Amino acid sequence: MTTPSLEHELDRIALALDRLERAATARELEIAEMSALKARHRRLKDTVSNELQQLDLLLANLPQKP
Repeated sequence: MTTPSLEHELDRIALALDRLERAATARELEIAEMSALKARHRRLKDTVSNELQQLDLLLANLPQKP
């Protein structure tokens, strides 16, 4: 049989472990979201770069004013 103070300390440890597990899960979600955001940023950056290249080509082929 456990004493009341030992039970109290075991409860505190269980609560601390629960907080740690929730924090770890939240961190894993943050990392996954950051990875998705980085991938989205890379795709957007590539798209903008390609569109700017197309615009440069269009501008280069415009007739020049005399």
